[in-house]
Amino acid sequence: MQITLDNPASAPAPLSPYYSQVARIELPGGGALLQLSGQVAEGADLAAQSRGIFEAISAILKPHGATLADVINIRTYLTDISELAQYGQVRGEFFPGTPPTSTTVEVSKLFLPWALIEVEVVAALGSQ
Repeated sequence: MQITLDNPASAPAPLSPYYSQVARIELPGGGALLQLSGQVAEGADLAAQSRGIFEAISAILKPHGATLADVINIRTYLTDISELAQYGQVRGEFFPGTPPTSTTVEVSKLFLPWALIEVEVVAALGSQ
């Protein structure tokens, strides 16, 4: 199994030098899994941050030949679970069909004091 770590030039730069944006895992027999690091985005409220996050995720997936339609799992960390409906509405704009598997948890805080949400995803690519 081959694993490649990447920080696509077309995506927002990592916020620190201590992680990579995406790990691409080549699967035996073809195809690949893309495991993305958690993403945050600036914005005045949860909706703006959520939109920025999904735009960043799209930019990270694109150079690997993937789109949001290839996402099979979403992990979401919210600092206020009472905002779940607002997040769900924005997420639905980016995932209009059958939604991927999902875990959402409330956390006391994230690594940046202004961050209200962090999202990480796994995407699956078929054999090329």
